[in-house]
Amino acid sequence: MRFNFDIAESTEDDSRRSLTPKEDFQWVPLQTHPVFTTTADGGGTAATASASAGGVRNLLAWDGASRLYYWDSNQQCLHRISIRLGEPDPTSVVAASPSKVLRADKELNFVVNKISINRNGSALLLAGLDDLCVMYLYGRSSTKENAIVCRTVSIGSQVYSSDSSAIRILQVSWHPYSDTHVGILSSDSVFRLFDLSSGVVQPEQEYYLQPVEPGRSRNAASICPVDFSFGGDHLWDRFSVFVLFSDGSVYILCPVVPFGSVYKWESILEIYSDAHTFGLKSAKSAAVNNSNMAISWLEATFPEVAQEATDRENLSTIKAHSHALFDASLALQGPLRKVCHGGEDEDLAVRGAECEGRAVSFLYNLVSKDSILVTAWSGGQLQIDALADEIQPVWITGSAPRLRVDSFDHIRGIAMICESIPAEHSIVKLDQPLDNTVWLGHPPPLLRLAIVDLALPRKTEGSSLITMFADPLMPERIYSLHEGGVDSIVLHFLPFTSQINGKDENIKTPSVHPVLSTCQGETSSSSPSPLSGFASLSDSFGYSWVVVVTSTQECVVLEMKTWNLLLPIQIDKEKPIDMEQQKEKDTPDIISKELLSGPKSVLAPQASPNLRSISADSIEGRSALHQYFKLFHENYVEYAHKVYFELKHHGPQLKRIIDDQHARLDEAQQKISRVEAKQPMLDERIDRAVQRHNSLEQRLQRLRRLPGAHKKPFSRAEREFKSELDQFTGVELDALRSSIDTLGARLKRYTKSSKDNLTTQRRKIPGRNHVQDAQISQLKLSLEKLSLLNSESTKKVELVESAIKTVESSRNKTILS
Repeated sequence: MRFNFDIAESTEDDSRRSLTPKEDFQWVPLQTHPVFTTTADGGGTAATASASAGGVRNLLAWDGASRLYYWDSNQQCLHRISIRLGEPDPTSVVAASPSKVLRADKELNFVVNKISINRNGSALLLAGLDDLCVMYLYGRSSTKENAIVCRTVSIGSQVYSSDSSAIRILQVSWHPYSDTHVGILSSDSVFRLFDLSSGVVQPEQEYYLQPVEPGRSRNAASICPVDFSFGGDHLWDRFSVFVLFSDGSVYILCPVVPFGSVYKWESILEIYSDAHTFGLKSAKSAAVNNSNMAISWLEATFPEVAQEATDRENLSTIKAHSHALFDASLALQGPLRKVCHGGEDEDLAVRGAECEGRAVSFLYNLVSKDSILVTAWSGGQLQIDALADEIQPVWITGSAPRLRVDSFDHIRGIAMICESIPAEHSIVKLDQPLDNTVWLGHPPPLLRLAIVDLALPRKTEGSSLITMFADPLMPERIYSLHEGGVDSIVLHFLPFTSQINGKDENIKTPSVHPVLSTCQGETSSSSPSPLSGFASLSDSFGYSWVVVVTSTQECVVLEMKTWNLLLPIQIDKEKPIDMEQQKEKDTPDIISKELLSGPKSVLAPQASPNLRSISADSIEGRSALHQYFKLFHENYVEYAHKVYFELKHHGPQLKRIIDDQHARLDEAQQKISRVEAKQPMLDERIDRAVQRHNSLEQRLQRLRRLPGAHKKPFSRAEREFKSELDQFTGVELDALRSSIDTLGARLKRYTKSSKDNLTTQRRKIPGRNHVQDAQISQLKLSLEKLSLLNSESTKKVELVESAIKTVESSRNKTILS
């Protein structure tokens, strides 16, 4: 059970203690908290500028327990709000007021468009387009102006935050199995993994992504990354990184393990046994080689798996050691292609036919045994796929990585070029046997579940940006955050989970529910109000909430239903509905059926033939009468008492039902009267609509008579050429500009680093500099001497040539004479 602690009663150290007295705290509804009700004058300008620069923002974060964090772009501070879930009502959320204010100890020269907190709630990321910082919420801090000043450090300052750098930060995320590792994907097609506990300047791991061979790219969008996501707690998924490119292709890096990250012992042992069972015993040499490399990597990264069984009995968790294969680099597995039937178009194996524009965001979501991949497109579509096979690690031998080691020969950093394998780009068929896919290095295929169209309003100046989140309480539900609001998508079909549960069901389409709309009106000309924060809350009792913050700092708290949401209404169309049975079923039991059936029929006792001749005053007569009165009392009198008690007990209930029926009748009569009052107005509107329709029809007829209305429509080839031009205009030009900027930034950084390294070497070894200067002076003297000798030799050669010419001319004169 999760507990919500009152910050006024929490026993924190001095670094966590606020200057606000304990008795000043009061609990208010979260949506009416002063942080969200007091808006600065310049809030709209800052929000608009940040939204135009970075698209959909998320300045809200929840630590999973009792604290909510909100970044105030106007005040450049972080609000820490303590919350209570389910108090005072089970469906409400209250917050402590005032909140604690946290400020960075350095000036932030960038616009923050995303914040994210790690698992233990000790550090929070402040991410922008061209810079990234981490704020340590606890530890060494100070107080200034009623605020807690926290230590803030820039991450990768040499790569991202330099003035001459054009490298943009595309996505940043905490690693799910480490509290100190941060993954960053940048526009230079490099995925970097930083360890904040060892250093924030140099990355611990660098992966240079090369999805296609140099010079073989058909379009620029295929080499421009967009988003990435870490895998979940399932086999090799926990060691995988999924990377999305602009053309919608998805690639996998596996295995990627932060040094020092902690995993469950049972999970590591499961994949270790799987490699021995299905890999080493395979009849194909490729599967054996791949499994051997995976086993050697597991034994080096987790040495405990190779120990005896007696030495590992009490292990519950295991820590990853720093390791890398010296003669191989990770393969960029992909692009992932969907499972195809015979004769299906190969071009649609990666990109959905209904998807428009370019890919903008990606989400990995683990639901039981199913790995769900969701790709959002700028046209407003969500492409939902499931991995149809398991992920296996793949290396490319002969491509050695670059290692950084310490004085003890321990690996401190790795960098490698990750290339795709062109031979593995084949369409996966449904009828392939299992031996053709297991441990052969093939990327796992995708099973297309659905393509959901969010029906977003069309934008003429740009494309729609969509951000997706998974519900922490119900993983089947996905939230999509866009400029038009928030939508909820619920998956009703999961291939592996349904198969494990013994359900033989057809594919059910997901259900889409609008959660919040930010459009000001119903017309298409009204621009939607952008959102600046989103968080999904849940407690241990099964209640779920959604917290949304708008660009004007307005907070909206919505309770989300979870019970029976996965059970769509199913109607049997073949079986007719009996109205009498339905009416009988819907009618509540006011009086029990036992009383309605009447008293039980009692058989009279067997009497003697001469009963009529017996007088009532006699002993036999009195006995017979007493027996008859006893039967009558036991049946009819008791039945009458039951009927009386039942009617007396149900009297108030019947009165409430009758009053409710009368109230409903009055309400229905009022509605009918309102409808009757509106009927003339509706008739008038219908008449105006008919007249408008007639005028539009006449106008359309006049437009059809114009000379330009009879132009010949585009042919199929012309339409395809136009779509290619639109694709190039919308995607390729942006990708080319991004590539040019990235290459220029990398060239400047390389030139600057080479000059800095040369200067540093000269400063570190002054003696070697003197030796080099002496050698250079000697070389100069030698060159001067050689030049003098060369000039003297040239003069001598000229003298010899003139003498030879003189002798030859004298000889010729002698011969002629």
